[in-house]
Amino acid sequence: MRLHPVDPSDDFTLRDSDAVAEDAPTGKKLKRKTRKRLAKIGKLQHRLYADGRYALLVVLQGRDASGKDGTIQTVFSACNPQGCIVTSFKEPTPLERRHDFLWRVHQQVPPAGMIGIFNRSHYEDVLVARVREQVPKKEWQRRFDQINDFERMLAQNRVVVLKFFLHVSRSEQRRRLLKRVEDPERNWKFRMRDLDDRRMWDGYNDAYRDALRHCSTQYAPWYLVPADDKRVRDYLISGVIAKTLKSLDLTFPETDPNLLLDAEQMLSV
Repeated sequence: MRLHPVDPSDDFTLRDSDAVAEDAPTGKKLKRKTRKRLAKIGKLQHRLYADGRYALLVVLQGRDASGKDGTIQTVFSACNPQGCIVTSFKEPTPLERRHDFLWRVHQQVPPAGMIGIFNRSHYEDVLVARVREQVPKKEWQRRFDQINDFERMLAQNRVVVLKFFLHVSRSEQRRRLLKRVEDPERNWKFRMRDLDDRRMWDGYNDAYRDALRHCSTQYAPWYLVPADDKRVRDYLISGVIAKTLKSLDLTFPETDPNLLLDAEQMLSV
């Protein structure tokens, strides 16, 4: 059970059945395997920080209650917080609206040595802006090429981009939204706008499919994550991140041997 990058030529659908992974291991086995992957991510993040040549940008998109917050909390739990930057993109401010749609996003791209996590992202401008008809069709269509150019530029500057779409079924989203309404400790996360977006389910389906098709590239791939089961979601995403970090062949910087020798002599006194 593993994730593969979205193939732009694949005429995939976002059916409810796609939100459930086939042949998933049992709960205990899955939890044990995920723990190992998280420990590996923690060690590799330490190397990424020390190496200082690359940055990793993880983009999380999904419907309301798809599990973006939970993914961040679990998948990066073994990482040193000093090496991670989490950015949550809300509705643009008046100042941000006066700039191009990528202006506020570029400012949050992680520097070398860091992991940046986007909770929602620049893709809101081809999703929400499209479905809610905030911009003309000609404009949001043009943004696909602009996003690809932006992500290509990041990749050419050693920012490794991984994008995950957390796909939940309609019934699972309903269950999670009801839990927010009924649980006093979760009430604060509920918004009436969540129900408005739910009524536009089919429109968002079309928008998500187009975004994944147009913007899944070799240098910034999209991964479609079956997210009805949180354990499966975390296992699959952590696998891609661990494999990607390992592929960078990260190393610790070499220290001048004379400096180490001097230090040992001074500390021996």
